[in-house]
Amino acid sequence: RWKVKALTSAALTSLSVAEEELRALRSAGAFFGLLDVDDEFFVVLRPAPSGTRLLLSDATAAIDYDIAADVLEALNIEVPDIDPDELDDIEPWEEGDLSLLSDLGLPEPVLAVITSETDLYPDEQLGMIAQRLGFTTELAGVLDKLPR
Repeated sequence: RWKVKALTSAALTSLSVAEEELRALRSAGAFFGLLDVDDEFFVVLRPAPSGTRLLLSDATAAIDYDIAADVLEALNIEVPDIDPDELDDIEPWEEGDLSLLSDLGLPEPVLAVITSETDLYPDEQLGMIAQRLGFTTELAGVLDKLPR
């Protein structure tokens, strides 16, 4: 059975805060975070003793968002050198570990398809992840309680 909890809004702007909040939950089983940042992109993070596994749905978001730049830095990937005026013309691409949820039932190829669905909003993509892993109801219950 899944337990879904909301992180603070600070977790949406700082990778280190998101990691600290997730680690503080101290789950006995597998745990991970899903961050929908400004309806622009999402981050999946999965802290582990060997280091946090990360997935950023849109690498171009690192141009405008510190948390996306933090994810790329943690992955040892340069922030894309794209003129901010040309961002709307660039097709987004993911960076990170597409297999980070495979042991929980979301295979890498399926997560790759979800991240490639760039016509969907991040909340819709995260909803697809929740559906595949079986916690749609729990996620909806938490989201319904969040301020709009």
